[in-house]
Amino acid sequence: MGDRRITDHPILDFDEGEVIHFTFDGKPMEGREGDTIASALHANGVKVLGYHFKTKRPRGFYCAIGNCSACLMIVNGKSNVRTCTESLLPGMVVETQLDRGVPDDV
Repeated sequence: MGDRRITDHPILDFDEGEVIHFTFDGKPMEGREGDTIASALHANGVKVLGYHFKTKRPRGFYCAIGNCSACLMIVNGKSNVRTCTESLLPGMVVETQLDRGVPDDV
């Protein structure tokens, strides 16, 4: 798919961190040190992060500050992770969440 990162900007500089390997829905992917999970997915061309639990409409990278819940995914077996604010770590297993997930206190 190729990397879809901003590399040239008139005002901002982007450090290119070390490569991090992770999986998304069973597919190997690469991100960079300093990425959030959602930004790494976006750089890999993944635009749909999940689906609304009732309407099944696709949801994507929206607020990028953890407020909207459009980016909720299953990470390392834990549901309802806000991937727009969660740092990418080596070896993470990221999966599309198709329902409301399991509450933390269960």
